[in-house]
Amino acid sequence: MTNSADALARDPLSQTLGLERVVLMDAEAGRAVLEYRAGMHMCHSGGVVQGGFITGWLDAAMAHAVIATTGHDVTPMSLELKVSFFAPASPGLVTAEGWIERRGKSTCFGEARLLNSAGEVLAKCSSTMRLISRAKVEARTRDHQA
Repeated sequence: MTNSADALARDPLSQTLGLERVVLMDAEAGRAVLEYRAGMHMCHSGGVVQGGFITGWLDAAMAHAVIATTGHDVTPMSLELKVSFFAPASPGLVTAEGWIERRGKSTCFGEARLLNSAGEVLAKCSSTMRLISRAKVEARTRDHQA
Protein backbone atom coordinates (compact mmCIF):
# COMPACT_ATOMS: atom_id res chain seq x y z
CA MET A 1 0.00 0.00 0.00
CA THR A 2 1.33 3.42 -0.93
CA ASN A 3 1.52 6.34 1.48
CA SER A 4 -1.57 7.91 -0.12
CA ALA A 5 -3.44 4.60 0.22
CA ASP A 6 -2.32 4.47 3.88
CA ALA A 7 -3.83 7.91 4.41
CA LEU A 8 -7.10 6.80 2.82
CA ALA A 9 -7.21 3.71 5.05
CA ARG A 10 -6.87 5.90 8.18
CA ASP A 11 -9.70 8.22 7.12
CA PRO A 12 -12.57 8.14 9.70
CA LEU A 13 -15.13 7.30 7.01
CA SER A 14 -13.05 4.35 5.81
CA GLN A 15 -12.75 3.14 9.39
CA THR A 16 -16.53 3.41 9.85
CA LEU A 17 -17.03 1.34 6.70
CA GLY A 18 -14.64 -1.32 8.05
CA LEU A 19 -11.80 -0.85 5.56
CA GLU A 20 -9.15 -3.49 6.18
CA ARG A 21 -6.75 -2.53 3.43
CA VAL A 22 -6.37 -0.94 0.03
CA VAL A 23 -5.14 -3.83 -2.10
CA LEU A 24 -4.65 -1.95 -5.37
CA MET A 25 -4.82 1.56 -6.77
CA ASP A 26 -3.76 1.32 -10.42
CA ALA A 27 -3.51 4.72 -12.14
CA GLU A 28 -2.87 3.26 -15.58
CA ALA A 29 -5.86 0.92 -15.51
CA GLY A 30 -8.12 3.28 -13.53
CA ARG A 31 -8.83 0.50 -11.06
CA ALA A 32 -8.94 0.02 -7.29
CA VAL A 33 -9.44 -3.01 -5.04
CA LEU A 34 -10.35 -2.63 -1.37
CA GLU A 35 -11.02 -5.17 1.36
CA TYR A 36 -13.65 -4.51 4.03
CA ARG A 37 -14.48 -6.36 7.22
CA ALA A 38 -18.25 -6.68 7.65
CA GLY A 39 -19.21 -6.94 11.30
CA MET A 40 -22.43 -7.93 13.02
CA HIS A 41 -22.98 -4.26 13.91
CA MET A 42 -23.52 -3.70 10.15
CA CYS A 43 -26.20 -6.39 9.90
CA HIS A 44 -29.93 -6.86 10.20
CA SER A 45 -32.02 -10.05 10.19
CA GLY A 46 -29.43 -12.11 12.07
CA GLY A 47 -26.44 -11.64 9.80
CA VAL A 48 -27.33 -9.86 6.54
CA VAL A 49 -25.20 -6.77 5.88
CA GLN A 50 -27.38 -3.68 5.46
CA GLY A 51 -27.47 -2.44 1.86
CA GLY A 52 -26.15 1.01 2.76
CA PHE A 53 -22.81 -0.47 3.79
CA ILE A 54 -22.61 -2.44 0.55
CA THR A 55 -23.41 0.70 -1.43
CA GLY A 56 -20.75 2.60 0.53
CA TRP A 57 -18.13 -0.05 -0.22
CA LEU A 58 -18.90 0.02 -3.93
CA ASP A 59 -18.99 3.82 -4.04
CA ALA A 60 -15.63 3.99 -2.24
CA ALA A 61 -14.05 1.50 -4.65
CA MET A 62 -15.08 3.64 -7.63
CA ALA A 63 -13.87 6.81 -5.89
CA HIS A 64 -10.51 5.16 -5.16
CA ALA A 65 -10.22 4.25 -8.86
CA VAL A 66 -10.71 7.91 -9.74
CA ILE A 67 -8.25 9.05 -7.07
CA ALA A 68 -5.71 6.55 -8.42
CA THR A 69 -5.81 8.33 -11.78
CA THR A 70 -6.24 11.96 -10.67
CA GLY A 71 -4.45 12.08 -7.33
CA HIS A 72 -5.83 13.79 -4.26
CA ASP A 73 -6.37 17.13 -6.00
CA VAL A 74 -9.70 15.93 -7.42
CA THR A 75 -12.74 14.79 -5.44
CA PRO A 76 -15.18 12.45 -7.21
CA MET A 77 -18.72 13.45 -6.21
CA SER A 78 -21.48 10.92 -6.93
CA LEU A 79 -24.23 12.29 -9.13
CA GLU A 80 -26.08 8.97 -9.29
CA LEU A 81 -25.59 5.38 -8.20
CA LYS A 82 -27.37 2.22 -9.28
CA VAL A 83 -26.80 -0.86 -7.18
CA SER A 84 -27.98 -4.38 -7.96
CA PHE A 85 -27.89 -6.86 -5.08
CA PHE A 86 -27.48 -10.50 -6.14
CA ALA A 87 -26.88 -12.29 -2.83
CA PRO A 88 -26.67 -11.28 0.83
CA ALA A 89 -23.33 -10.28 2.30
CA SER A 90 -22.51 -11.85 5.66
CA PRO A 91 -20.05 -10.86 8.38
CA GLY A 92 -16.46 -11.41 7.30
CA LEU A 93 -14.07 -10.18 4.65
CA VAL A 94 -15.45 -8.81 1.37
CA THR A 95 -13.66 -7.31 -1.62
CA ALA A 96 -14.85 -4.23 -3.50
CA GLU A 97 -13.39 -3.79 -6.98
CA GLY A 98 -13.94 -0.45 -8.74
CA TRP A 99 -12.90 0.83 -12.14
CA ILE A 100 -13.38 3.74 -14.47
CA GLU A 101 -15.48 2.79 -17.43
CA ARG A 102 -15.11 6.17 -19.15
CA ARG A 103 -13.73 9.53 -18.08
CA GLY A 104 -14.22 13.01 -19.45
CA LYS A 105 -12.85 16.32 -18.26
CA SER A 106 -15.40 16.87 -15.50
CA THR A 107 -17.50 13.70 -15.47
CA CYS A 108 -16.56 10.09 -14.89
CA PHE A 109 -18.51 6.85 -15.27
CA GLY A 110 -17.50 4.10 -12.88
CA GLU A 111 -18.46 0.52 -12.17
CA ALA A 112 -17.82 -1.76 -9.23
CA ARG A 113 -18.58 -5.19 -7.87
CA LEU A 114 -18.52 -6.76 -4.41
CA LEU A 115 -17.22 -10.29 -3.88
CA ASN A 116 -17.28 -12.55 -0.85
CA SER A 117 -14.26 -14.58 0.25
CA ALA A 118 -15.29 -17.40 -2.11
CA GLY A 119 -15.15 -15.01 -5.09
CA GLU A 120 -18.92 -14.93 -5.59
CA VAL A 121 -20.36 -11.63 -6.86
CA LEU A 122 -22.75 -10.26 -4.25
CA ALA A 123 -23.55 -6.88 -5.83
CA LYS A 124 -22.70 -4.62 -8.75
CA CYS A 125 -22.87 -0.86 -9.07
CA SER A 126 -22.58 1.83 -11.70
CA SER A 127 -22.11 5.51 -11.02
CA THR A 128 -21.84 8.88 -12.66
CA MET A 129 -19.39 11.10 -10.81
CA ARG A 130 -18.59 14.79 -11.09
CA LEU A 131 -14.88 15.56 -10.79
CA ILE A 132 -14.39 18.66 -8.62
CA SER A 133 -11.18 20.19 -7.34
CA ARG A 134 -10.53 19.21 -3.75
CA ALA A 135 -9.75 22.83 -2.87
CA LYS A 136 -13.23 23.87 -4.02
CA VAL A 137 -14.89 21.10 -1.98
CA GLU A 138 -12.88 21.98 1.13
CA ALA A 139 -13.67 25.71 0.73
CA ARG A 140 -17.38 24.93 0.49
CA THR A 141 -17.16 22.78 3.63
CA ARG A 142 -15.39 25.59 5.53
CA ASP A 143 -18.05 28.08 4.39
CA HIS A 144 -20.87 25.83 5.65
CA GLN A 145 -19.19 25.24 9.01
CA ALA A 146 -18.77 28.96 9.73
